[in-house]
Amino acid sequence: MRTSWLWSVAALVLVATGPATGADIFEQNRRLGRGVNILGYDPIWRDRTRARFQERHFRLIREAGFQTVRINLHPFRHMSPDPDRALRPEWWATLNWAVSNAAASGLNVILDLHEFNAIGEDPEGHKDRFLAFWRQIAARSWPDTVCFELLNEPCKKLTPALWNQWLREALAIVRQQHPQRPVIIGPAFWNSVDHLEELDLPADDRHIIVTVHYYKPMAFTHQGASWTGQQDKVGIDWRGTAEEVNAIRQDFDKVADWSRKHQRPVFLGEFGAYDRAPLEARVRYIRTVAREAEARGWSWAYWQFDGDFIVWDMQRDQWVRPILEALLPSAP
Repeated sequence: MRTSWLWSVAALVLVATGPATGADIFEQNRRLGRGVNILGYDPIWRDRTRARFQERHFRLIREAGFQTVRINLHPFRHMSPDPDRALRPEWWATLNWAVSNAAASGLNVILDLHEFNAIGEDPEGHKDRFLAFWRQIAARSWPDTVCFELLNEPCKKLTPALWNQWLREALAIVRQQHPQRPVIIGPAFWNSVDHLEELDLPADDRHIIVTVHYYKPMAFTHQGASWTGQQDKVGIDWRGTAEEVNAIRQDFDKVADWSRKHQRPVFLGEFGAYDRAPLEARVRYIRTVAREAEARGWSWAYWQFDGDFIVWDMQRDQWVRPILEALLPSAP
């Protein structure tokens, strides 16, 4: 009963906030507005009783001024070994809980397939899981406030040419049941702004939002991060000099030129700076990237709510105010 009631609320929320299907795709992208990535590495997917993220966090996100949550999904480990790769009922229950509560709080939702590492290492070995995931998602009804993102950061052995084939196959599956739902697709090479020209989208599908990610310069944004080999490289500043800001503007202008040429709206799906960077420098950088994206009419989602790159401190149970205010200058 609780879930049914929440879906009803979602339908009402749609009138005011949602990226309604059938609307102009640029307007749909505008309604996504300012977002944040959530739930990607939360224990909630293994055990609901161990969840960091709670129902109240949806309300807090909305009250702070965010309009969208990008839910990072790692479904492969929750699939059956059978050819149909059916997802476990417990996984569906958690996803439905998240979508329902996001919608009830007035938030748009992006369902982001975040299995980029597994797919990048062995594309052919995981293609059946990739397509099975979208068959199962597409077979269900979702509020119009929900967008689909086919794959986060295609990379490694999933080359640009191969990704251009895959995205068409997945998009065809989605379009059978969701002909006008916004679908988010980005270029290979980790959704890099430098590889947009290699992205080949179906020209007749005008319900696509193009995504890019931005973490340049990596020496600053990922300082201290073990997974990039920079665990011992810390203390790097970002002062917001004319040269530093101009580097961002030049990168974003290239994307904006591509957007105008191809008539595709842009969603900056990830950006941020790792927590081991100096806080004042993180604030300067995050504020600059967010404002430059907005100046070009893009929607965006910060990486991420908690875990690392945090805007919410789970231990202190409060916002990291300098980061929040860099993202949302009018945050209460």
